[in-house]
Amino acid sequence: MSTPTRGRPRSFDREAALDKAMRLFWARGYEATSIGELTAAMGIGAPSLYAAFGDKATLFGEVVQNFGARYGQFVARAFAEEPTAEAAVRRSLREAAFEYTRPDCPHGCLVMSAGVNTTSGDVADQLRELRNRNLGLFTQRIQADIDAGLLGAEVDAPTLARYIGTVMQGMSQAARDGASRAELEKVAELAMHGWGRTG
Repeated sequence: MSTPTRGRPRSFDREAALDKAMRLFWARGYEATSIGELTAAMGIGAPSLYAAFGDKATLFGEVVQNFGARYGQFVARAFAEEPTAEAAVRRSLREAAFEYTRPDCPHGCLVMSAGVNTTSGDVADQLRELRNRNLGLFTQRIQADIDAGLLGAEVDAPTLARYIGTVMQGMSQAARDGASRAELEKVAELAMHGWGRTG
């Protein structure tokens, strides 16, 4: 008679589990997402979640990195590939209209919405840092165009960058509230009428 073998822990697809966690945080936000909801969505028990990802905040940090790599690169690409700040911003806003209303994902931007009402200072700080990084990218590129004479010397780069960041945050929330891609594309185009006007 053979000796019974000990049961092996149930394996799981870590990337698939991370994707499910990302979508849950994206749809519900950090604060409103419980460990129970995460384990149910990810198809694993709490011990497996803690062993594989750490606590909720650590898991969220990995989710944010995963989101950035998969869905958050369109702004950086636009600024790397377009010849002027104006062209880069126009493209970023147009692509945001698509990214924020993707039919295969929760609407809006996780970085802009997941920290709403959070009581975790670390989570709020992490998301704020990412948003401010984009503002820094906008400001730097706008200032370069001012210095090159492509924008008037009267243009205030930080204010114009803040304007664009505010439009993008508004587009993200509008998408969560049900705005369509076509509607957001019109908003993006309208926003560009204010380009270079900071006085």
